[in-house]
Amino acid sequence: MTGPENRCRLVLIVPDIADADEQANILANALKGGDVASVIVPQYGLDAGAFQKHAERLVPLIQNAGAAALIAGDSRIAGRAKADGLHLTGSAAEIAEAIDKYEGKLIIGGGKAADRHTALEIGEARPDYIFFGKLDGDIKPEAHPKNVALGEWWASMIEIPCVVMGGTDPASALVVAQSGAEFVALRLAVFGEPGQAASIVAQVNALLDEKAPRFED
Repeated sequence: MTGPENRCRLVLIVPDIADADEQANILANALKGGDVASVIVPQYGLDAGAFQKHAERLVPLIQNAGAAALIAGDSRIAGRAKADGLHLTGSAAEIAEAIDKYEGKLIIGGGKAADRHTALEIGEARPDYIFFGKLDGDIKPEAHPKNVALGEWWASMIEIPCVVMGGTDPASALVVAQSGAEFVALRLAVFGEPGQAASIVAQVNALLDEKAPRFED
């Protein structure tokens, strides 16, 4: 039985829920379902104070489950919440600046990599990962074909890991895995029915264990 380290792993994107307690409970349940590499916490429409409250509630939950907690966009809140990293959706220059500032202290990744040229620009900054898609881009059952194609191209050429946004169907994780991408990000596929989140995480891991291609050492 091989572990998840040698195949595509799951990244969760926290759903947009204004109540911090409800959001935390739903995420904690999902994390009971099995292997999750990291969890990205977006700000959505929260002001800075509310976002910090959410982050401080979620980060320990994520870390206690063995996953990396990544705060989207706000380095101050990432620091205050003692998160593991920062997910950025800006330019290559923004990512490069953050890497210079936080290298060795925070995981830095993300990027608005909508095409190969932009992806390569971001790659020159040597982020910890590059993200293909949008955090709220799961608007169809399947992963966006353009993002899957970018992930396949990137994974075949570049050592920096990539995360590809999946769709609203949990089975979209396998399509991403078959592209060679190291990580698949899911949001509504897991949290669309919050009571099922743990079982869906378990199902996705079982699917990837059974059918995802294995990486070479």
